[in-house]
Amino acid sequence: MKNSIKNILTILSIFTFSISFAQNIEGVVKTSENIPLEAANIVIKGTTSNTTSDQNGKFSIDSRGKLPVTLLIQYVGYKTTEIELDNLPTAPLQVTIKEENELIEVVVSSRRRIEKVQDVPIAISVITGKQAEQTGAFNVNRIKELVPSVQLYSSNPRNTGINIRSLGSPFGLTNDGIDPGVGFYVDGVYYARPAATTLDFIDVDQIEVLRGPQGSLFGKNTTSGAFNITTRKPSFTSGADFEVSYGNYAFLQAKASVTGALGKKVAGRISFSGTQRDGLIDNVATGRPTNSLNNQGIRGQLLFTPSDNTNIILAADITTQRPDGYAQVVAGVAPTQRAAYRQFDAIIKDLNYQLPSQNAFDRKIDHDTPWRSGQDMGGVSLNIDTKIGSGTLTSTTAWRFWNWDPSNDRDFTGLQVLAKSQNPTRQTQFTQEVRYAGQLTSKISGVVGAFFIDQTSQTNGTEESGNAQWRFSQSSTSALWKTPGLFEGYGIKTDARIRASSAAVFGQIDWAITERLHVLPGLRYNFDKKDANYSRTTYGGLQTTDPALLALKKSVYSDQSFASNTDNTDFSGNITVSYKASDKINAYATYAKSYKPVGVNVAGLPTDSKGLPLLDLAVIKPEKVNHYEVGVKTSPFKNSVFNLTFFNTEIKDFQTNVQAAELGVNRGYLANADKVRVRGAELDASFVFSQHLTVNAAATYTDAKYVKFTNAPLPLEETGAPVAFKDVSGSELPGASKWAGSLGGELSDNAKFFGNKGKIFVAVDSYARSKFSSSPSASKYLVVQGYAIFNARLGFRASEGLSVQFWGRNLLNKDYYEQLLPAGGNSGQYAGVIGDQRTYGVTLKYSL
Repeated sequence: MKNSIKNILTILSIFTFSISFAQNIEGVVKTSENIPLEAANIVIKGTTSNTTSDQNGKFSIDSRGKLPVTLLIQYVGYKTTEIELDNLPTAPLQVTIKEENELIEVVVSSRRRIEKVQDVPIAISVITGKQAEQTGAFNVNRIKELVPSVQLYSSNPRNTGINIRSLGSPFGLTNDGIDPGVGFYVDGVYYARPAATTLDFIDVDQIEVLRGPQGSLFGKNTTSGAFNITTRKPSFTSGADFEVSYGNYAFLQAKASVTGALGKKVAGRISFSGTQRDGLIDNVATGRPTNSLNNQGIRGQLLFTPSDNTNIILAADITTQRPDGYAQVVAGVAPTQRAAYRQFDAIIKDLNYQLPSQNAFDRKIDHDTPWRSGQDMGGVSLNIDTKIGSGTLTSTTAWRFWNWDPSNDRDFTGLQVLAKSQNPTRQTQFTQEVRYAGQLTSKISGVVGAFFIDQTSQTNGTEESGNAQWRFSQSSTSALWKTPGLFEGYGIKTDARIRASSAAVFGQIDWAITERLHVLPGLRYNFDKKDANYSRTTYGGLQTTDPALLALKKSVYSDQSFASNTDNTDFSGNITVSYKASDKINAYATYAKSYKPVGVNVAGLPTDSKGLPLLDLAVIKPEKVNHYEVGVKTSPFKNSVFNLTFFNTEIKDFQTNVQAAELGVNRGYLANADKVRVRGAELDASFVFSQHLTVNAAATYTDAKYVKFTNAPLPLEETGAPVAFKDVSGSELPGASKWAGSLGGELSDNAKFFGNKGKIFVAVDSYARSKFSSSPSASKYLVVQGYAIFNARLGFRASEGLSVQFWGRNLLNKDYYEQLLPAGGNSGQYAGVIGDQRTYGVTLKYSL
């Protein structure tokens, strides 16, 4: 990978000599200390036209062919400056903005227009690209440490779930037959696969995390929130930055981005990110560490401005991951209700086996099946923005793919229980969104749009038994189980396919009854269709005609096939009332009726006493969501933000994932819980005590329960009980901590470093959460205990030239789990996804 990084950086360096042909309004933004200000937001007042300043404080913005215009220059911590222009300037504008640390000036585009985040009647958190870089938040798993309402659980990229307010994806293994409840958008393109959240960010400008149902503003309906990520756009003003980080465990991360004009109306940007790191867990069987990082991504964009009113961006990206990971470590053994000879400790004793360590945080494994988690993801998109009347018409067309190539050791031991467990998947999607956003009348603005997605997914999997399978599957004392070679090489070939299509029309208006009182109704109509086919065929093992031996083999794996075809339509909507009591207080209340589309099982079904699949579980009902929320956004005193939100979400026919005790149901299956309820409160606060000291805090309280779930799976310790299901009504939802929060601060001062003007700084960030259940049915053994981690950084940063930062993560070297999960077959052993131990390093950045 080092050679790849070197070659790409060399190519990117060549592009830094681009020549700008811009004929737009140009200028330079500087502080009162005459320091160029990077990433200042420049907006033409009354329009959606906006840009940001580069590393040298330079900007170029399209005047839209209309004069006079008013420029708004905004930046967090600085006073917003307005500049009125009657004529195009003949020389670049020299803009000096004063440092007042007015945090309320953060702007977002979630409602398809540029507006201050404090004016938006939505619970929303904003992480700038600069903030993400400085805190080392190079993927969503790191973002959750800054936005505690976000939860991400990943035992590998495919088995990744992202939740907001403990809702979004079923906890546990991923099933392709359902839609995520959290939308993930990059530059307006919807990413259907949750695996996208495990990839490194590439040249991010801003991350907006919207909480609560989002169906009338975004193309894809989502029931619990959305990530709206924007990358830095091509600029007609040339610029480049290069960044490299080194750390322990051979951590190496390189980033580069180059932009500039390619002609009078064409500009380009090319960006690269690469990350590698040695493994953090030792495999004593192979003698090498596992759970490494090996990620590379590249993104290219072309901006074409054929007229003053139209912008066209063609973008393409591809990202690859080739880690030796994601291995899990045995975290413990739960006694089950099976017979004594079927307990894990008795099984491994008979096989003369011992775990390499009884302590998961020794970080030792002896897995004999290679871990492989290769994935490729990429696509192309075409975005067209054209100004029509007092609004903007936007068309976003995209095609994307996701390829997944895994190998897992799902028994988590050095025994050949499962010799193979791999389910490679190929997924493609096509999306088209068209929307119009703008001022409709003097008192009414809004957005209306249509969205279509068509996606296909095919999995060709293999699961194969090894020479120890007989002992783990043994369900009687019959000597037939010891028949040599009975299960060795015995497995299943799986062919699972799904095609899912969805079409929708949506819209929302903002009716200004008075200057302070606004009513915002939204409506959505959706059509969803899903066709699924599942087939698995047994192979291998001892070739025999003995009915008794065949029955034993069938008890482990059996042939199974089924098909399901379903579609449904739904009306959903929301209404919000907002009241701006003063310039410092903005209150709102929202009711939303939302839904998650019908689901289909495409990972095998549990069987009845005769070994036949339970076909009534092939299709699961759509979720019906009723959501209530009230919030207030305030600036109680100068240089402060204090926002508070209360919410209550009730879901009927909640879609949940169930891990069956059968090996053949190798990815779990989906089921409906009758009703769940999640209620809680969130706090977001930012304070600037002086030009040198800033503090940020966020906290969330969540009470998430099954109101009614009578057919839940048995918890691990009750495996083998005479009943197949359990009533867990009133128990906590998996993955839901009562409390979570983050707290951080930075102390800085003006300084010089190698002749460059900038700031020297020291910063500390912390993240904590209370305990949570790590099982669809609460198990006392599968409870992740609460934990807190502390990160810190210090260094010097400048708008141009060299910046340096020393950083450390999990400084107290806290041992903690991110997730606990039972082994295939529920034999009693369970494994943990372990949080990273202490890491540290240095980051160097050079901006031109």
